[in-house]
Amino acid sequence: MQPVTVRCRAPEGGRAPEVFVEVHLGPGLPGLSVVGLVETAVRESRDRVRAALQNSGFEMPDRRIVVSLAPADLPKSGSRYDLPIAIGILCASRQLAASRLDRYELTGELALSGELRAVPGLLPVAMAALSDGHSIIIPRAAEAEAGLLRDSRVRVAENLLAVAEFLSGTKPLPSARPQALQCIAPVPDLSDVVGQSVARRALEIAAAGGHHLLMCGPPGTGKSMLARRLPGILPAPDHRRALQTAALYSLKGIATRHWPDPRAPAFRAPHHTATAAALAGGGSAPTPGELSLAHNGVLFLDELPEFKRSALEVLREPLETGVISIARANRTVSFPAQTQLVAAMNPCPCGYLGDPQHECRCSPDQIRRYRERLSGPFLDRIDMGLHISREPPLLFDAPAAESSAVVRQRVEQMQALARARANKLNAELDTDELRLHCRPDEAGMRLLNEAADKLGLSHRACNRSLRVARTIADTHGSATVCAAHVAEALSLRPVLVR
Repeated sequence: MQPVTVRCRAPEGGRAPEVFVEVHLGPGLPGLSVVGLVETAVRESRDRVRAALQNSGFEMPDRRIVVSLAPADLPKSGSRYDLPIAIGILCASRQLAASRLDRYELTGELALSGELRAVPGLLPVAMAALSDGHSIIIPRAAEAEAGLLRDSRVRVAENLLAVAEFLSGTKPLPSARPQALQCIAPVPDLSDVVGQSVARRALEIAAAGGHHLLMCGPPGTGKSMLARRLPGILPAPDHRRALQTAALYSLKGIATRHWPDPRAPAFRAPHHTATAAALAGGGSAPTPGELSLAHNGVLFLDELPEFKRSALEVLREPLETGVISIARANRTVSFPAQTQLVAAMNPCPCGYLGDPQHECRCSPDQIRRYRERLSGPFLDRIDMGLHISREPPLLFDAPAAESSAVVRQRVEQMQALARARANKLNAELDTDELRLHCRPDEAGMRLLNEAADKLGLSHRACNRSLRVARTIADTHGSATVCAAHVAEALSLRPVLVR
């Protein structure tokens, strides 16, 4: 008897390669074996599939059943293969016709009763299936995810029997109802920040150019408040970008009610006890970390020196490349990580160095050790730095501050200008594009060279200052990067590496 093949997918990083579930019934003692570099959860599908078939009114063949998940060198984990294995067994034993199998991909976990359960990573699997021109059958429990694709080729089923009746042509399966990403909570508005005009301008520059930003200042000066309002002044992601981020949340197994607000880019703020694996992603079957969950959005690291140095060092390359690669013994998995980093820290362990209202009790040695928790190479990848001073309280008589909507309009205009010039934001310009679009005038070049000599700036640091200067020139509507723009960019160098 010829094997029966059922199509499905295996999420792997930012991809979802196709997997062929081949089922063969042969002579020998009755039994079911699953091969193809499978992990424990896949091997356990034998018992789930057997019970689901029997409780759905089908017979478990009294034959030797071999299930091969190909390609054999691709690791398979999770319970997503339950449904394709069960359908393959029904077709191989001729309890179900296999004529329509080529048109559909299947995924889903089987309960012992035959009910279908959702599995992590369903959204990227469905996206890959549709991009290859296939239809896909998924559990109804995952309709909220798959409905984001707004495609009638995504079918939903309650149980194994419904899938079998659909493939045999006796009963239809409904398509997933179109869904929209739901708003979880209002995005904090920048008008809540009273005063701090320098900090507000720096935040606008960072938003316009996509620059990484480090804020340093005493407690209570508004560092966290400013950072949490950055997504509100960034352009809202289009449907494609929102789906990219949603697919990473799906891979992580996060429920849709905890997905990012569609009106603003994703915002992640992990606690300073987070490990390197929590930030970058990892595990035996690698899943995205906080860096990837902030893809197309903002990663906020509060109390930056309190993070383990090893965890911060992991971020160095991804902050430049926009991709995080996780190596394992038998494979390397990559996740997208096009993230804007915003960090906040105190100037010293007690937090009050330079604060006119409080006395700093830290010794110079304590301050030095505190700042040395951040390596030079890590700080060198941060475009902008800002020291935030304490301002006198401005309460009810303070003038109204600009709202996020007003600032966002300017940011959208500046980002559109940058994309029209180089098809990317200023922070993403490579070396050749830097020479073409960011070359300052003679006075600006002279100022940059003098600053590089006096401050000991690296070549990377000079290039980052030029990118910031290009954004500052855009805020003034200037086609040329002038000395004033370079001077402001140099004043916004990260405060700890001046």
